[in-house]
Formats: sequence, C-alpha cells, structure tokens
Amino acid sequence: MSGAFYLPEGMPAPEPAADGLDAAFWKGTRNGELRVQRCGQCGTWQWGPEWLCHQCQSFDMRWEKVEGRGIIYSWERPWHPVHPVLREFGPYLVVMVELPHAGGVRMIGNLLGPVGQEVEIGAEVEAVFEPHDEAPVPYTLVQWQHVS
Repeated sequence: MSGAFYLPEGMPAPEPAADGLDAAFWKGTRNGELRVQRCGQCGTWQWGPEWLCHQCQSFDMRWEKVEGRGIIYSWERPWHPVHPVLREFGPYLVVMVELPHAGGVRMIGNLLGPVGQEVEIGAEVEAVFEPHDEAPVPYTLVQWQHVS
C-alpha cells in the first residue's frame, strides 16, 4: 500500500459483518458515499447498523446516502497505541461527528491534519474517503477533515 494513507501499513482491514448487516455502508464508501440506516416505517435514523429500528422495532431498515458533512460533537487526542502497528504513531486525533442531515446520529473517525491542530466542539467537518484499492479485499475508510 502507498505511504499516502493516514494510518500506517499493517493495520487490520475493516471487514463487513459476516451477516451482511453493514455491507451497504462499505459499498457506499467504495463509491464515495456516506450511508446511514433509516427506518422505512417511522423515519428514524440510527448508527451503528442494526436489524431493527430502535424507535418502533420495525425490521424495515434501509440505507440512505447522506451529506458527508457534520460538526464535531466530541474529540480526543490518544497517545496510547490501540494496535501494535501504532506504537510509533501517536498521538493522533479522533472525533465524534454529529450528522445533522441524518437525524443527528454520531460517527467516530480520525481527524486528518496536524496532530497539534486546535480542535473545537461544533467545528464543521467533512468526510474524506480513503480508498485502499491494493488491499486483498479492497475497502475505503471514512476520515474527517475541517471544512475550509
């Protein structure tokens, strides 16, 4: 893999759940789309993926393309490695992004840019799709960056 990726080589590749629950999410990322589940009965948005709606218990869950923009709800600058490959790769920035166009659901991801950058709650961010085409099973990660 190329050195142009945010995380170093050797990190485990994400895999869709064996039951196919999140396959539409990963298919969307490959197409540069952010997808979130929405109930076909009551319209409730939810993240992470589930077979039934948290609001009305319907099994009519659908995947909808949403705008890849949100606001920083929370953030952290971890210094500890969560995987052996990251032993020399800290610190890094992790953000919890609230998606106002998807009912306010929140996703966690890396914040791109200098590790020492200032991070503010409420700052606008946008999704950046990082394709890993050379992986044995190609995948695309969703990273976040400040809106300029």
